[in-house]
Amino acid sequence: LPLTLRGGSPAPVDTVHIARQLRLKRLFLDIPLSALALLALLPLFIIVAAIIKLTSPGPVMFRQRRVGLDGVEFDIFKFRSMRLDATDHSGVRQTIVNDDRVTPIGRLIRRTSIDELPQLWNILRGDMSVIGPRPMVKGQLAAGTGYRQVVPYYDFRHTVRPGLSGWAQVNGLRGPTTDTVTSRQRIDHDCAYVQNVSLALDIKIILLTLLREFLTGSGL
Repeated sequence: LPLTLRGGSPAPVDTVHIARQLRLKRLFLDIPLSALALLALLPLFIIVAAIIKLTSPGPVMFRQRRVGLDGVEFDIFKFRSMRLDATDHSGVRQTIVNDDRVTPIGRLIRRTSIDELPQLWNILRGDMSVIGPRPMVKGQLAAGTGYRQVVPYYDFRHTVRPGLSGWAQVNGLRGPTTDTVTSRQRIDHDCAYVQNVSLALDIKIILLTLLREFLTGSGL
């Protein structure tokens, strides 16, 4: 996607256009897809919840504060994939390959992205969209320092609702942000999405997500 910069930052977007696109996304994608998916996946949810409960002490769901549209924080829902004594509600400590905090069932549901599916409830509630920049925690680090220090225009990504999947994610920019180059690329992809947001683009990202995340995901 093209990213238009002006003075080293993303060029301003037409707020009327963005508001219209958000309404269209909400009406034709977010509400119907999340509602249908929650109903269709209910048996899977019950099975996963039972396995988590039987194999690891603690709650089935993991809740964490994330930053959403216009910088407003909300509680995100995920299936718990880590030991209860090792969960990090701040989100600052990022998951790494072979992370010893992850439970056996956690490795499976993270690799297949099943742990993310409870966010369908966040989408139905209006906290998130099916597609958008992945929601990060407040104070998210990039290469060991604050994201805004690495990418001064970091908050531009909050112009739209965060998503269950996004343009950066399907382009392989997910997981730990251990270097400044990758961290900037991730935000640049988010900003490019904001500047080019449309229903057609969302559908393309949904198809890419099914191929690259649920079928061949890394679990980070």
